[in-house]
Amino acid sequence: MSVRIYLPIFFLAAAAAPLAADDNQDTAANQTPIAMDPVVVTASLDKARDDIVPSLGASTFNISSEQITLQPLGTDAPFNQIMLRAPGVAQDSAANGDLHVRGEHANLQYRINDVLLPEGITGFGLELDPRFVGGMQLITGSLPAQYGFRTAGVVDIHTKSGSFENGGEADVFGGSFGTSKASFESGGTAGKLGYFIDGSFDHNGIGIENPTASKMPIHDATDQYKTFVYLSRILNDTSRISVMGSASYSNFQVPNTTGLAPGTSPDGNPWLPGTFDSASLNEHQNEQNYYGIIAYQKSTDGLHFQLAGYGRYSSVHFIPDPTGDLFFNGVASDVDRKIYSGGLQADASYLTNGPHTLRGGVTLLSEHLTADTTTTVFPVDGNGDPTGSPFPVVNNGTEHALFFGLYLQDEWKLTSRLTLNYGARCDVYSSSFDHENQFSPRVNLIYRPTNATTLHAGYARYFTPPPLENVSAATVTLFNGTSNASAVTQDDPVQAERSHYFDAGISQTLSSRLQVGLDGYYKTARNQLDDGLFGQSLILSAFNYQKGKVYGVEFTASYAAGGFSAYANLARSEAQGKDWSSAQFLFDPSDLAYVQDHWIHLDHDQRLSGSCGASYTWQGSRGSTRAYVDALYGTGLRTDATDNLGNTIPNGGTVPAYATINVGVERRFNLAGKRTLKARLDVVNLTDKSYELRNGSGVGVNAAQYGMRRGLFGSLGLSF
Repeated sequence: MSVRIYLPIFFLAAAAAPLAADDNQDTAANQTPIAMDPVVVTASLDKARDDIVPSLGASTFNISSEQITLQPLGTDAPFNQIMLRAPGVAQDSAANGDLHVRGEHANLQYRINDVLLPEGITGFGLELDPRFVGGMQLITGSLPAQYGFRTAGVVDIHTKSGSFENGGEADVFGGSFGTSKASFESGGTAGKLGYFIDGSFDHNGIGIENPTASKMPIHDATDQYKTFVYLSRILNDTSRISVMGSASYSNFQVPNTTGLAPGTSPDGNPWLPGTFDSASLNEHQNEQNYYGIIAYQKSTDGLHFQLAGYGRYSSVHFIPDPTGDLFFNGVASDVDRKIYSGGLQADASYLTNGPHTLRGGVTLLSEHLTADTTTTVFPVDGNGDPTGSPFPVVNNGTEHALFFGLYLQDEWKLTSRLTLNYGARCDVYSSSFDHENQFSPRVNLIYRPTNATTLHAGYARYFTPPPLENVSAATVTLFNGTSNASAVTQDDPVQAERSHYFDAGISQTLSSRLQVGLDGYYKTARNQLDDGLFGQSLILSAFNYQKGKVYGVEFTASYAAGGFSAYANLARSEAQGKDWSSAQFLFDPSDLAYVQDHWIHLDHDQRLSGSCGASYTWQGSRGSTRAYVDALYGTGLRTDATDNLGNTIPNGGTVPAYATINVGVERRFNLAGKRTLKARLDVVNLTDKSYELRNGSGVGVNAAQYGMRRGLFGSLGLSF
């Protein structure tokens, strides 16, 4: 009974007809158990798994694998670009996967087949590949009790398994910005074993957003390798064991801006014109992400449970230009962070004989972070002027964190049209720098006055620990008397965010073809968490606002008739904070003083975000043709502004509003057997609009970023 708001969604249903006994068989034969078809068992277990952790009362937006193909670049698109077509999602850096859901920075939880995916170190690589997605949901609002720690939204991915996608595809993709990509996928069954595997290699010349309005960035090439494996073994008609694994390895050049004026030469002497060209800077970043999950699922009459163990390794290594960075910044930092994660998750549901379904579970996650940093700096005098040759400052450290969550809830069907889902979580967070816990009640009410109308309202208490990988391990005093000294030395530890969240909405089926939905939310927080890029390195640092508030409203609509489908989403959001209460050394003293007494917009706050699109599919005896048009709109993220007295207002303005249009067409040719040949053409940013995502100013913004200019891309794929 969860509230579901749909774009053009396509469903796959599997059903088994009752098996009839043969009248000619003897009695003993009739008493012999009948082995069920593995595909039927898989469908039954998939449904049971969904019943363990349903999104009762939350706002749920569904995206199918078919729908992904009707968006720009299809399965060759970055994963976050798929999510931008959901309501309430604002665009930021496409290259590092930044998503802002309902006015939050990150705070997203990812799940693979309902198993938590531990967080990696934030960076440019997008390890999740749309190619392995069988279907997924973005779950927002007042979340049921099974969802903890990351609560702005839950991205729940159900992978392809091979059970329903017997076969595979090989694909080549290329086009503008030096793009070339090769990928494959294959899946099937062998008795009671289901399998799916995919892999890709991608090279292009725009790995990170262009810092200028030019069509082609300078020094911005990337090479990315990704693979995913899924194995599932049916043990019997009521249980299975599944194994999932993923690996991604990516190298990025950091793009350059021409014409920058350096400050100081590497020997501490004043800079001489023509000594060093900013277009020749040579910074790099390497990212690696690996994870593995093993899960056991069992379903019996009334009782369903899943037990999973998982592990993950993630690393980011930023390599500076040792000479150029000293010229332009007076600092050259080599930053190497690695995080090791492991944990257990258990979830269960029990259907009683009455109107109650009980659910409960536990999550345990342990993380270990190593942060090795070598920063080359100048010695400086009291005026900040260099007094000698540069020297390295080594600042290495380790951090630990333990996350523990326990929940229990009850789905109570008060009537055939009214359901109450209530429960609570108990969360404990213990790290090298912070120890906190919280009891968090959750309640959602779902009412269906008619078959066409669904109303929901809910409240959730949230507890959001800081992401360990983004907590700065810097020792501020190490840099006293150097070109990397901070004007502010206060460094209170980053703390967990505690918030109250209210949500209410309605979805209405106006006809068999048209659906609309409206949802509103309000959040008030203490120790509001945020992230930003500070200084030279391209790795996020976390901090708190002592107070925070986020509120907004979302509208969505979808229409489908025959081969035609269309959708539209529009969201209004406000996100504000007051008084930085941790990691104060990151900020300018005047900004710190201003924010202490004033509410400011968060840097990722975008007032209006919208998306819309339409597609049509023609079916023929020799194949099919589909075409789409798609658009994104935003009023712009925040930037600093100046008041009438010349004072800087942190995040007081916005970059200009933008709108981009994308179009594409795909033709599938039927070959012998079940083989098909796919030819596809996509045009991204059809009007070649130059638009800013960031202008280089704002809290935690260290560089300008422009959206991709017009790009023409094509692909050929052979399905078998």
